[in-house]
Amino acid sequence: MPDIATITINPAVDVSTSIDKIVPVAKLRGTSQRRGPGGGGINVARVISRLGGRDVCAIYPVGGVMGDLLRRLVDAEGVASRTFPIAGETREDFFVHEVSTGQQYRFILPGPKLGESEWSECLRLIGSLEPFPRFVIASGSLPAGVPDDFYARVADVVRRRGARMMVDTSGPALSIAVAAGVDLIKPNLKEMRELTGTEPGCASEWEAAARLIVEKQQAAIVALTMGHLGAVLVTRDRIWRAKPLPVTPLSATGAGDSFLGALVWQLASGADLAIAFRYAMAAGAAALLNAGTELCQPADVERLAEQVIMEEA
Repeated sequence: MPDIATITINPAVDVSTSIDKIVPVAKLRGTSQRRGPGGGGINVARVISRLGGRDVCAIYPVGGVMGDLLRRLVDAEGVASRTFPIAGETREDFFVHEVSTGQQYRFILPGPKLGESEWSECLRLIGSLEPFPRFVIASGSLPAGVPDDFYARVADVVRRRGARMMVDTSGPALSIAVAAGVDLIKPNLKEMRELTGTEPGCASEWEAAARLIVEKQQAAIVALTMGHLGAVLVTRDRIWRAKPLPVTPLSATGAGDSFLGALVWQLASGADLAIAFRYAMAAGAAALLNAGTELCQPADVERLAEQVIMEEA
């Protein structure tokens, strides 16, 4: 079994196109068409594999024609899959790049409702992995029917097997997982605001909020991405701050997944947190350079890693 397993309970097939200008009523004819695998954990696995971490497996449900397509798309990227069937149709998401303005529009559909037997099968599948992976990453939203404490239940399985649990989600799913205790969370500012119920006014206040989560032993590591404010990585003993890289973004899609994928890829390779954080910053910025749902590219990550400006508090 792989060293790293990712969990995507609400995966998608991502459809992207480009249109000169978006206007109401009129037929808008795309100038391109692309389908790719989507969903937080799947994207993280794609990034890890792309950067050279071949010992990774993506766990996700598949349903209907879109589910079959999703599995083929993941296979095409060389990422190993462990799937389980569901009655509903795997969702599609739709991304439109407006050429005239450079703006991107993202339409995220809700996905199928999962029955208890279906999401319970995911927990059973995770628990049955042998040998058990060292790192388990649960990423993305929860579809209808899946309880808010699903990721906390996954964390319990992972903890009992002696592995490290990383979570990247939002809302109640994140707050319940954090209350149960995990090894790492990767919130953005919106998710951190929801998690803490506070409205920090500057980078130092955001950093203090992350530090409080660590002090409460709700997460051993908080990797907080702050957009134009850069990012901060907080542990019990150390804090690193990184400035944002000066890149011209073509798309914001996949930056967080690229950040987390590069971070775990480096940790699984034996790198220390400072190096892992550097590569995470580079991968997040590299994802901005690609249109649609392309995620980061290895050459861009290596080039940008040398440009990351970091300091230890």
